Amino acid sequence: MRKPGKLLAFFLDKGTSERKRTMTQIKVPLLDLKKQYRQIRREVQREIRKVLESQALILGPEVKRFEEETAAFCRVPHAVGVASGTDALLISLMALNVGAGDRVVTSPYTFFATGGCISRLGAIPVFADIESRTCNLDPNRLEDVLKKMDGKKKRPKVLIPVHLYGQMADMSALMPIAKRYGMLVIEDAAQAIGARETSSRTDRAGKEWVAGAVGDLGCFSFYPTKNLGGVGEGGMVITRDGALAEKIRILRNHGMNPRYHHRLIGINSRLDALQAAVLRVKLRRLRRWTEKRRENAARYRALFAKTELRPSQVTLPEERKGAYHIYNQFVIRAGNRDVLREHLSQKGIGTEIYYPIPLHLQECYRDLGYGKGDFPESEKAARETLALPIYPELSAGQQRYVVQAIKEFFTTEGTERIEKNKKKGI
Repeated sequence: MRKPGKLLAFFLDKGTSERKRTMTQIKVPLLDLKKQYRQIRREVQREIRKVLESQALILGPEVKRFEEETAAFCRVPHAVGVASGTDALLISLMALNVGAGDRVVTSPYTFFATGGCISRLGAIPVFADIESRTCNLDPNRLEDVLKKMDGKKKRPKVLIPVHLYGQMADMSALMPIAKRYGMLVIEDAAQAIGARETSSRTDRAGKEWVAGAVGDLGCFSFYPTKNLGGVGEGGMVITRDGALAEKIRILRNHGMNPRYHHRLIGINSRLDALQAAVLRVKLRRLRRWTEKRRENAARYRALFAKTELRPSQVTLPEERKGAYHIYNQFVIRAGNRDVLREHLSQKGIGTEIYYPIPLHLQECYRDLGYGKGDFPESEKAARETLALPIYPELSAGQQRYVVQAIKEFFTTEGTERIEKNKKKGI
């Protein structure tokens, strides 16, 4: 058999490569930590080696330096490293003497740890609904809940606003409410390190508030998927109150100070030096990574604007006036959310639902007496929200692919699939 001529071989090869490109689907993961690690690998490995050579593995100088740098980043005098974001919440509640029968108000639309830490101490979670625009605690709904709690015995001890997805709750409105009802404030800023807002209160006009630094205590998580993520678990509590900071330091170490003298009943929740070493490397880059996330969010908005999709099909996340959103997640609302998610998965696009079941409808909270319909905005968000990829290393091409896939869903393939599912009764 004769070999094809050079020109024919060229076209054959070209056709093969075109087919390969067509067959190779673009992959857009929800998060790509390997890309981030490749940028900082040498520095991270060098810092880990230093810790291993020192053998100062629990707390110690590395953790102290990270605490000092985090405090400076958050514009507070005190930061205390703990073993996880969950422990940050738990120890904060312990430091404020929350115990059996106390009531703590928070959002039902959050990760379970927010409510779970309240319950673990024998306290009672009290829920108030969220704003539809931001998915954060609604000051008006909070006020409604508090007015219904008649008598001082029922009055809640602590308010936990959650800065969901990387945008601060409306602290300008929430703080006066907390003060009026005598509540201490713990900020669940697990997803919001670096977020800030310009206060709209007349007594603080033009002043900037930083996530975690507004209330009595602020809590961060360094779970690997966070904007500032470690190589395992880690957390931090920040505060302006020196006495509270000292109490948290004691509580994280079995309530011990000095050694083998236990002033309080604490827990074992010490940040290890390896986590601190990695987090210090990443903290130096956090502002730049945050700006990249914000650029990606702006690009999504521009791309979606060109699709002419209706708000009934896709609603983009709202950034409040005066807010600096750090976009731990870029969460859209979508009609036929679950079918859309299936469509995007088939296109190689990673997504996630944060969160599919609000806390008040979780099985373990059945005894609180809440039911379906009690918090309509939280329940609506649970049905409609979908997180798209937003990580700093995401390319413009990947974002165009994501938006095109969503547009395609609401124009051709998606419509057909929805109709088929309707016929099947799905």
